[in-house]
Amino acid sequence: MDSIEQVLAKYNKPLFILLFALCLFPFISPAVALFLGLALGMTAGQPFPKFSKKTSKYLLQFSVVGLGFGMNLHESLKTGKEGMLFTIVSVVAVMVLGIYLGKRLMMDRKTAYLISAGTAICGGSAIAAVGPVVKANDNEMSMALGTIFILNAIALFIFPPIGHLLGMTQEQFGMWAAIAIHDTSSVVGAGAAYGEQALEIATMVKLTRALWIIPITIVTMFLFQQKGAKISIPWFIFFFILAMVANTFLTIPETITASLVWLAKKGLTVTLFLIGAGLSRKVIKQVGVRPMVQGVVLWIFIGLISLGVILLV
Repeated sequence: MDSIEQVLAKYNKPLFILLFALCLFPFISPAVALFLGLALGMTAGQPFPKFSKKTSKYLLQFSVVGLGFGMNLHESLKTGKEGMLFTIVSVVAVMVLGIYLGKRLMMDRKTAYLISAGTAICGGSAIAAVGPVVKANDNEMSMALGTIFILNAIALFIFPPIGHLLGMTQEQFGMWAAIAIHDTSSVVGAGAAYGEQALEIATMVKLTRALWIIPITIVTMFLFQQKGAKISIPWFIFFFILAMVANTFLTIPETITASLVWLAKKGLTVTLFLIGAGLSRKVIKQVGVRPMVQGVVLWIFIGLISLGVILLV
C-alpha cells in the first residue's frame, strides 16, 4: 500500500494545476499562496520546475510594473529619498559582516559572498546577478538561493504579526520590510498583508535598493578579478518608474489603473505560490548548517538594526 507521500507524488501534476488555479481566486492572499506552494513542494514535489522558475521570474517583474500604476511619483520619490542613506549604510554593513562571517565559519568564499549579496540587496535577483561574475557553480548557487528562499518564506509569515505587535505604522512597516526581507516578492507580499500604504512604501524602497545590483556587480568584478564580466541590470525597475510617471501625470481612467493594480497583486500571489512550490526538502538538505547560520545571523543583524532605527527616528 502506497504511503500518503507516494500518493501525493503520483498526483503532483493535477495537484499543482488545482492549487495554481485556486491562487487566482480573490480570497487567496500572498501568504496563503506561499503556504500552499510550500505544502506542495514539501510533500508531492514540484512537477514543473523549469516552467515555475521562468514564469515566477517574469510574472514578478510584470506584477511590480503593474503596482506602479497605483502609486504617485512625488510621494514615492520622497519615500525613496528618506530610505536612501540607511540603504547605503545597511548594504555596505551587511556585505562586510557577511564576508567576515563566511571566513569565521570557514565557508566557501563564493557561497558566503552570494548569501551576503542576497541579504544585503534583493535576495535571489542579486544572487542571480552576482553568481556568473564570481563564476559560481550549481552547488554554490543552490546553497545560496536555498538559504535566502527559506528565510524569505519565514519572513512573509512572521513580519506582519511582529509589526502589529509593535504597533508599527504603515510607513514604518513598509520601510522595515523593504530593508529586512530579502526577496522583492516576499517584501511586496508582506507589505500587501499589512496595508496599502505599507505596500507602496515597501515596493518603492525595495526597488531603490535593488538598483544596488549594478554597483555591487562592478565591485565584485574587482574583488574576484573577473574583468569584462556581464552586468545584469534589473530593467523592469525602470518600467515600474514609467508606470508611476504615467499614473501621476497622465489622465488614465481609474477603472484601468485599478484593474492593472488588481492584476499585479494577483500576479504576485501566483508568483509566491510558484516560489513556494520550488522549495523542497531536498533544497533544505542541500543548504547545510554553515550557510544557514550565516544567513540567519545576517538576517537578525539587518532586521534588528533596521527595526531599531525605524522605531527611534
